[in-house]
Amino acid sequence: MRKLSAAFAAHIAGEATTLCTAWRVTRTDGVVLGFTDHDRDLSFDGTVFAAASGFSASDGEAVADLSAAASEVAGAFSSAAITEADLSAGRFDGAKVEVFRVNWQAPEEHVLLKVQTIGEVSRQAGQFSAELRSFAAKLDRQQGRLFSRRCDARLGDGRCGVDMSVTGRRVVASIASVEAADRLVIAGVSGSDDGAFRHGRLSVTGGAAAGVVAEIEESLVTDAGLAVTLWLPLEVLPVAGDAVVLEIGCDRSFATCRDSFGNAANFRGFPHMPGADFAYSYVSGKTTHDGSVLFE
Repeated sequence: MRKLSAAFAAHIAGEATTLCTAWRVTRTDGVVLGFTDHDRDLSFDGTVFAAASGFSASDGEAVADLSAAASEVAGAFSSAAITEADLSAGRFDGAKVEVFRVNWQAPEEHVLLKVQTIGEVSRQAGQFSAELRSFAAKLDRQQGRLFSRRCDARLGDGRCGVDMSVTGRRVVASIASVEAADRLVIAGVSGSDDGAFRHGRLSVTGGAAAGVVAEIEESLVTDAGLAVTLWLPLEVLPVAGDAVVLEIGCDRSFATCRDSFGNAANFRGFPHMPGADFAYSYVSGKTTHDGSVLFE
């Protein structure tokens, strides 16, 4: 139950009120931004809530059960608050949004209405709209693991255990040129072979695109540098000279884990699991069903 101060409760119960809405956005990188639909800045709870930010809220709903209620917030891009580059780079994905009702004449009189997370974001003609999802939406997410022949760990994480500090597995380099949104030429990578970073990852660590991470489809050694093709095009493009980190990849097969990394004991897949064709087959007398290993 929400608790209101005596002064705020009396104000709300009055014949006329001076109420507005304020939003506090906490990004996953720790950046905190405040916005309000009032016509001047408000300050409370250690945050300055900027006016004239273009923020406005759509009709929402409140439910008493655990169904995933959603609402929407819309606004305009601002160089001082939310930029199109920030949204394109995913810096607001999964951000926490606290929604307040505030007495703008006395901002210390406020109440937290709800806490939500940013879901789908759409952009058009200098405007954006963001879906606000309740925490109950997390209950709709798939939990647990999927059984698959291939590993479901990321190379080098705690479940994988491969040491990425070994020479050649992680390389600090820089952008030589941007050929297209999904094709980059990397400078400063020496001694690598074609395909060395296939299925790997590229992280931009400098410049306006810092924080952008992309999956590598293929890498080829050329006279200009290491040509990298990405699985998906970048929405925020780096420029020549921006620092990047390249990490080698893994095709997540048991053979690669065993032969290339000597990490078979930590393999997080099920390489001997029968495929769909075998699972739906029937006894014909032409195959052996003795419980032996199906795949080496």
